[in-house]
Amino acid sequence: MDKRVVFAVAGSGKTSHIINGLESDSKTLILTYTDNNLSNLKHRILQKFGEIPSGIKVYSYFQFVYSFCFRPLYGHELKTKGINWHVPPFNTLKMKRNDPRFYIDSHSRLYSNRIAKLIEQLGINDEVIKRIEKYFDSICVDEVQDFAGHDFNFLLSIFPANINQLFVGDFYQHTFDTSRDGNVNKSLHDCYDKYKAKFTKVGYVVDEELLSKSHRCSPIVCSFVSENLSIHIDSHRSDQTNIEFIECKNQAIEIMSCPDTAKLFYQDSRKYKGYTENWGATKGLDCFENICIILNPTTLKLFENGKLEELKPQTKNKLYVACTRAKHNIYFIPEKLIKYMKN
Repeated sequence: MDKRVVFAVAGSGKTSHIINGLESDSKTLILTYTDNNLSNLKHRILQKFGEIPSGIKVYSYFQFVYSFCFRPLYGHELKTKGINWHVPPFNTLKMKRNDPRFYIDSHSRLYSNRIAKLIEQLGINDEVIKRIEKYFDSICVDEVQDFAGHDFNFLLSIFPANINQLFVGDFYQHTFDTSRDGNVNKSLHDCYDKYKAKFTKVGYVVDEELLSKSHRCSPIVCSFVSENLSIHIDSHRSDQTNIEFIECKNQAIEIMSCPDTAKLFYQDSRKYKGYTENWGATKGLDCFENICIILNPTTLKLFENGKLEELKPQTKNKLYVACTRAKHNIYFIPEKLIKYMKN
């Protein structure tokens, strides 16, 4: 059985690699976390086959862990009424892990960030593996870097399953977590080498070459990211595009008024009219030609001083995501030039 983790760069074809490995008679389980990526995966499968073949199941992670794993195996003994998406009360961290109140709220809903831990506590991991093996020949996890907390441990616990396993992701596109719970895997994404070692220690083969070049991003965008964010990325392309810092208010207004140019903000993009989105929320999207990145005061100062690599890790990852959405040109605009354009 082939069990591997492919670490990719933005725009290198992570989703395409998964889709290309599917056949109409495949018995494949596909998991991902974000709604954007779930929709994109289903759309790409429909494009390839005209339908989603019966043997291919595309689940959001929590749909899988609750409806496929927990409910069929233990739902008859532990009656629950869905998922509580809120962070559990702080005092529950002091409870023993065999206390049902650690996992279940007063309305009989499971805390989302502890479903994986409950499966471990109940000792049904082997049954989960048998259930996966019963229905599937392979499992693919897209955007694996989003898995955190108990969910990451649960993912590694699947390794013994006698099926092909493919995990694909970009460490530096870690902008969201499936969940967090106290100090569980709190430092998981602090260091790439230590993160990679988590997989190799279990037994996964790690591939850092297959998807190491971007089809989406031009050489100049890749060079900007590599040199300014200290995130190495190369391009398959040879054409030239532009990166421009806008200092003229009139030019900023012109770009902001262009309906075809996406305007990407660190946060609060909805406060502005038009084609807008937050940096991190664009992950998984491949529909942008030219983009305009709005620099808030903190990021602007570091940009001007050539020190963007000093951004906080999660902020830097979000900026990386934003920059690598561009198929062509990037315009950087200081937020102070366009503040008056808020809704």
